[in-house]
Amino acid sequence: MFDYLERMLSLRGLPPHGYCLLWDPQLVWTHVVADLLIGLAYFSIPVALGVFLTRRRDVQFGWVVWMFAAFIMACGATHFFSILTLWQPAYGIEGLLKLFTALVSVGTAIALWPLLPHALALPSPAQLQLANQQLEARIAERDEALSALRLEAAERSRVEEMLRQAQKMEVVGQLTGGFAHDYNNMLTIVVANLERAKRLAQADEGLQKPLDHAMQGADRAARLTHQLLAFSRRQPLQPTQEDLSRLVGGMTEMLATTMGPDIRIEMDLADPLDRVLVDRSQAENAILNLAINARDAMPEGGLFRLATRQSDGTVLLAVSDTGHGMAPEVLEHVFEPFFTTKGVGQGSGLGLSQVYGFTKQSGGEIIIESEKGEGTNVLISLPSAGAAAAVADD
Repeated sequence: MFDYLERMLSLRGLPPHGYCLLWDPQLVWTHVVADLLIGLAYFSIPVALGVFLTRRRDVQFGWVVWMFAAFIMACGATHFFSILTLWQPAYGIEGLLKLFTALVSVGTAIALWPLLPHALALPSPAQLQLANQQLEARIAERDEALSALRLEAAERSRVEEMLRQAQKMEVVGQLTGGFAHDYNNMLTIVVANLERAKRLAQADEGLQKPLDHAMQGADRAARLTHQLLAFSRRQPLQPTQEDLSRLVGGMTEMLATTMGPDIRIEMDLADPLDRVLVDRSQAENAILNLAINARDAMPEGGLFRLATRQSDGTVLLAVSDTGHGMAPEVLEHVFEPFFTTKGVGQGSGLGLSQVYGFTKQSGGEIIIESEKGEGTNVLISLPSAGAAAAVADD
């Protein structure tokens, strides 16, 4: 083995390759330039492959690529030795280098063929793009489903909150109605005895004034019980078929007096309009209560607007103002009796509760929307007389 290597590494007096070319400059330098360019190109390719593999460690079968890099570098080295052998007969070293190149190339070929099916099984760029598109579509579907789920959860929470509020209002209404009914019965006895006392004390002027004060207090208490009965939907109604646009239009002068000169009133009343079955006096009282609340919310003036519309057997009354609005924690209590944000003695807290009771007792619905500093919108929907009659027949 050592003798073999010694003989391969020795020059042994052989002529260089240039001798065979008769030292023709054109032939010699053509070989030199060609082998030099090929060798440089061969050496640059493994460098590029090495940079790629070090930065992309996720590449499959990277070790085969390293074998390719070694094979290509060995090929490049043989071309450099071809230049050397033009002047130095280093044929043994060149042969050993070619033998190394052969071993590397054979090893690479042997390793390559078993990997060929696995390489062919790798997804193509088109398949990867299709898979990415399908993944993006599934992600979009998931996002849409999550968005729909969030909307459904929010809607469910809103409905549950509305249900809780309705149940609370129902309980409060039952309690208020029972109290107002019993209180009204007792008040009737008080009023009857006050009237009797006034008749008996007509000759006593000293008793007339205290009895008058007591009667005024009893009248205010009676009005209070009527408002509580309206909220609890136990107020006796005398419903008639009314044109809501005409009813509102007939209150123009009263509303102007109530609102004052600093508040502008706008009306957008639909005509023709289906009639609704309501107690006219209670309807006027409800609108007046809404007007008073709007006026108190606009101490520096503003716009008060009333509009009527009809839609699918329902008549709508929209009342809005440009006042200071209400915070959410206030808005959720506005229909409760005796709840008020006004100062002591400035309001009983029964205005909106009376509107609520009138609307419910008339078979309608009421929605109030408000934001702090953005005004308030109240929407009352009442069934038309025809629709109410159809429901009653069913």
